[in-house]
Amino acid sequence: MKWFKTSTVKTWLVAAAVGISLAGTATAQDKELRVGYQPNPIQDASIAMMEKWGAKNGVKIIKIPNSYGVYVEKMTASLTSSSDQYDVIWHNDDWGQLWAHLLEPTDDVEGLKYADKWGMDGIIFNNAQGQNTVVPMGQTFGVFYYRTDLVSENELPKTLDDLVKISKKLQAEGKVKFGYVGAMAMNHTWFTWFWSMWANNCDVLLPVFERANAKLAANNWKSALEEPCMRQAAEFWWDAINTHKISPRGMPAYDRNEANAIFMAGDAAFTVGDSVYWATFNDPAKSKVAGKVNITFFPLGPNRNEPMAWNDIWGWAIPKSVPAERKALAKRMLSDMMLDEEGQRELFKRTGAPPPNKELWDKIAKDDVFMQQLKKFNLGVTNKVRSAYYFEKWPGVHKAFSDAVTKAVTGSREDIPKALAAGAPLVSNAAK
Repeated sequence: MKWFKTSTVKTWLVAAAVGISLAGTATAQDKELRVGYQPNPIQDASIAMMEKWGAKNGVKIIKIPNSYGVYVEKMTASLTSSSDQYDVIWHNDDWGQLWAHLLEPTDDVEGLKYADKWGMDGIIFNNAQGQNTVVPMGQTFGVFYYRTDLVSENELPKTLDDLVKISKKLQAEGKVKFGYVGAMAMNHTWFTWFWSMWANNCDVLLPVFERANAKLAANNWKSALEEPCMRQAAEFWWDAINTHKISPRGMPAYDRNEANAIFMAGDAAFTVGDSVYWATFNDPAKSKVAGKVNITFFPLGPNRNEPMAWNDIWGWAIPKSVPAERKALAKRMLSDMMLDEEGQRELFKRTGAPPPNKELWDKIAKDDVFMQQLKKFNLGVTNKVRSAYYFEKWPGVHKAFSDAVTKAVTGSREDIPKALAAGAPLVSNAAK
């Protein structure tokens, strides 16, 4: 047997020790969670919390962005193919029932006890066995934004007619190019069609504001497109675009990004957008109206006289096909995030979205004026509306509705009833 010099042995031992150390480090860093999401202020802020948690717990967070326009289709394909491409995905009330049977139950996530019960009452995200399938990332809802440099608090529009009159006055004075700008395209209907019809006691299906699937089915999934309230909504937007010209001619094709851009450029006095864009609207690097923005109640239509608001959560979900070890890791991360007060306060600061832990709302409101306003104009509104429907075929119903109202507002005014009547059976059939 050949003997090595002492120095050689020491070198070998050191090298072996380093190798073992590196191997251990590699193993520690092998833990990873892949997150499928759509780039958006609240999701970006929530993922920042994930990355902070990952750095603390030796877990690499791999971000996989997806376009909003193809998000549902892409994720549905991934879920139905039993792929484990994603460990955590953005989950929304719009497709809560579409995916419920494909997602891991999350009732055992301890941090859920701090979530707001309105968004977690089982209507939206429960599977057929009554198990919850989501962990909230925060509250998301639309708010009515206005320019404080153009409109004082005592001049704010209380009705849709007021919105027209004030907008025309500001335009006539040369203070603004448009009165109101909002998104109208499919999947962006909340920012014109939905808020204005809800503010007029109208809805996509009948009975109005009903979200219990059994009751909607008992009424044969009847569309509200032929109701007088829907005709009023369509005629309002037709007039806003074509007669009063308080809204851009191309608005029927706008998504939220295009509408937000016009508002931030200083070309409109009013808009409706997600509350999470509060920070963006007030960012001097992105917005010409920074520091000149506030929120108020939605203007009401002729059929309603009390405040209206909608409010639902965006959340995170875990695909069923994910291996058990990564499921457990994902649940631990999402639970810990519910307890991360510093991270949730930062989420609110970066977005303007009330964080997922409801116990923090009052604490934030003590020294934050915007949170006080959110509580007044949305969170504290008694008669809130669910922002979507919660059956598997809702995306198809939404598309049929969007097609019908878009046709109504882009055709001739006298053909509005005809366009709505033609769309009504398509909406009902899509539900069936």
